[in-house]
Formats: sequence, structure tokens, C-alpha cells
Amino acid sequence: MFDNKSILITGGTGSFGKQYIKTLLERYKPKRLIVFSRDELKQFEMQQVFNDSCMRYFIGDVRDLERLQQAMNDVDYVIHAAALKQVPAAEYNPTECLKTNVHGAENVIRAAIDNGVEKVIALSTDKAANPINLYGASKLASDKLFVAANNMTGGHKTTFSVVRYGNVVGSRGSVVPFFLKLIREGCDHLPITHDEMTRFWITLQQGVDFVLKNFDRMQGGEIFVPKIPSVRVVDLATAMAPELEQKIIGIRPGEKLHEIMCPADDSHLTLEFDDHYVIQPTIKFHHVDLDYSRNGLGEVGKLVNQGFAYDSGENPHFLTIEEIKEFNRIADIEE
Repeated sequence: MFDNKSILITGGTGSFGKQYIKTLLERYKPKRLIVFSRDELKQFEMQQVFNDSCMRYFIGDVRDLERLQQAMNDVDYVIHAAALKQVPAAEYNPTECLKTNVHGAENVIRAAIDNGVEKVIALSTDKAANPINLYGASKLASDKLFVAANNMTGGHKTTFSVVRYGNVVGSRGSVVPFFLKLIREGCDHLPITHDEMTRFWITLQQGVDFVLKNFDRMQGGEIFVPKIPSVRVVDLATAMAPELEQKIIGIRPGEKLHEIMCPADDSHLTLEFDDHYVIQPTIKFHHVDLDYSRNGLGEVGKLVNQGFAYDSGENPHFLTIEEIKEFNRIADIEE
């Protein structure tokens, strides 16, 4: 569906953006692939790798509506990946977090509608479910904006959906590169925030493939959640450096012990499919009555039991230490 199409990705120089661009170039023949981001050095470095004739690089910030409107001219599909994502940084810089994650989301929505973009998928996070930190709260607000945007199109063709998933193995700023840096520097221990901490676990390629497939699945207004394994952080540390001591340092500002992707309070809206969940919108759309139990690929889902929650601490699938090593290998992370 991406052949001869124009696709724009905000925050396109990040970990997800690079893998997304790489995958699209390998599998499809897009008309234009537009990287929209604010860091000219990262764009310069990315241009040395991805310099196909379809590539376009736009310097811009999602806080700037006018620039977004220019960039989305004649664009078919948008992936909104730009965000301020570091939990402690958001706690200490709340206004900056809101400007990017909430007001930036509003700008993406407005620019997409104004330009008649066909489909928009916004990337979310497990931290947006029952949030306790500002990053999660800002992404929950963003999710709500993108869902409600389907009621704002005013006859335009644009549809909006959300993809929510957990920690990406090896993504910039995540725990795996942090541990790896300490190991390479010859540390004598690895710091663990809590010995019971768990996280959902997904590779970059799995995240990219899930987003790609959901462009076919989406009807507008859904939050897509993949079924993925969990890891115990102590097991991750053991897998990466079995010889090193682990020291408990305490939970960081705004950090959870376990993450949730489908809250129990949304169980009456949650549909289970073979390899993913869909959280249906809480609101009705004025122009159409959608049946989310059957998606655009013809896959059929059913409502989960009342009170069901998809929680990293209660996930039936936990990775073993050997499986964690294999995930790291797939993500090109060498201990």
C-alpha cells in the first residue's frame, strides 16, 4: 500500500524513524519519504545512509504548525513519532514536554486535515495507560486528541489511529544502551531501580512491522496494542553481564514498577485479536458507525473479560535470560 505514495514521519531521525525508513525502502517503492525533525546534524548524518531519490528532509518542529502544513503538502500517510520521551526530563521540564507532546499533536492533526492526508498513525507508549508521570499523561492526552480527531475532519478523508507498545530494545535513551555503556567502561556493578521491576519488550523491527500492518487494519479511532513479552530488569542485567553485581538504587522520579498497556478500566472497550489488542474509542463518531471487531484485514476480535488488564508484571509470557540474549542479538546489541 506504500508504493507510489508520499509518507511523512515526524521525529524521523530517531531510532524508530531510521528503522521505519530502512524498512519502507527495502519493501516498497514510495513516491516520497519525508523525514521531519528539528536536528540538522542528525538529518545530515541520516542523509549519508538514506539518500534515495525519494528521500526528502525537512527541518522543522511539531510545535510549528505552519512548517508542518508545508511539509504535509500532497502527503498520503503520516507517522507521528516525535515526542519528548525521557521520564525524569519531563518531570523537571513540564512545560516543554506539553509543548511538544500535546500542542505538537494538535498541530499534526490540524496539518493533516488541512492537507487531506489519508491516514495518520500516532506512536504512543505503555506509560500513557494509567499514567503517573507527566510524559505518560502528555501521551495519554495526545492519544485522546488523535482519537477525537476523527470527529474533526469535517468531510475530509483523513483518519487517525494510535499504536501503543512498550520498551524498544536498544532504542536511544533506553536501559539496554545504558547498561552496555557501563559494561564497556568497566563498571563493577549495574544499577537496578527495583528488583521486581518489569517492562514490556519489543524490537525496533517488530515495532515497525506492527505499525506498517496497522495502516491496513485501521478504521480510525482505535488504539492498537501488540501482544509482546515482558522482561524482569534483573534478568536483563544478568543476561548482559552475569559476572557483575547488581545494586538497587531506587525508582526514579515518575517511574512505575510495572507498565500497563490495556487498563482494567478500559476492559469493556478492549478487543482481543490473535496477536494484538484493540482499545475502542470511548466516544462515538458522528459520521460513521464502525465495527472494530472486524478490522481492515478481515481479522476478527472479541471482547476481553470484564476487569482484564494487560500488565507487564502479570504477562503470561516472560523472556528467559537466553531469550533476552537473543533479543539483544536481533537488535544488534553486543554485550
